[in-house]
Amino acid sequence: MNDLLFSLIVCGTSILAGFLGALTGLGGGVVIVPVLALLFKIDLHYAIGASLVSVIATSSGAAAAYVRDGYSNIRIGMFLEVATTIGALTGAWLVAKVSTSWIAVIFGVVLLYSAWMSVRKRAASPGAKNPDSLGMRLKMKSSYPIGEGKREEYVAQHIPGGFAMMYLAGVLSGLLGIGSGAVKVLAMDQVMRLPFKVSTTTSNFMIGVTAAASAGVYLSRGYILPGLAMPVMLGVLGGSLAGSRVLVHARVKTLRIVFALVIVALGIQMIFSGLTGRL
Repeated sequence: MNDLLFSLIVCGTSILAGFLGALTGLGGGVVIVPVLALLFKIDLHYAIGASLVSVIATSSGAAAAYVRDGYSNIRIGMFLEVATTIGALTGAWLVAKVSTSWIAVIFGVVLLYSAWMSVRKRAASPGAKNPDSLGMRLKMKSSYPIGEGKREEYVAQHIPGGFAMMYLAGVLSGLLGIGSGAVKVLAMDQVMRLPFKVSTTTSNFMIGVTAAASAGVYLSRGYILPGLAMPVMLGVLGGSLAGSRVLVHARVKTLRIVFALVIVALGIQMIFSGLTGRL
């Protein structure tokens, strides 16, 4: 297989990964890394490096729209980025300390968790009404549009618990090359009691910064190959843009189930390959 054909196939696969990732809100990284490692037999470190580049690109594009529309909370996002950035650097440092087999096993477990997150019923959180003293001192109180020119106020709760979970999300991002949006949303929605729309959009705003922190470490170690990262980035970005447009108009319950089944299969295969030393 020549380089051009390989790049086209990788780009086409990345388009599908980005499309499915956009429909579930989990990002294309949870698909493209195991596909590159299992299907294309690419070393896991290089697959993760390419995924991180694509995460930066897709997050940057979507984040601007969410900030403009008034959903993302920049103050909360920048505060929590301290935790995710430190975590991302920790995860990227651990890559050289943890064997590829164990990274594959961890990735497989995260895939299974992501599958559950993609199909579980997502009840919109009304946000916390009672003021949190630390949240008020840090001025983590704002509002978001709920339609017809109305806005609903909220204030962040349980700041230390959310900060700790964000560190974990950063470690997973740096170690596995994914945005770890599911963990970020879980921290903001369930722990900090932010409205679900604020949690998802702020998570998207944060993902690119988290990925950029760990991508620098991967780049310094030579794990980012331009010939691989470019078609992956273009494919995931294109697929994400298409998926976000379809998401607005289409019922995606069936697609979410199909996506979940695919990544469950990938997760089991990653765990099996890791435990048997095939990666």
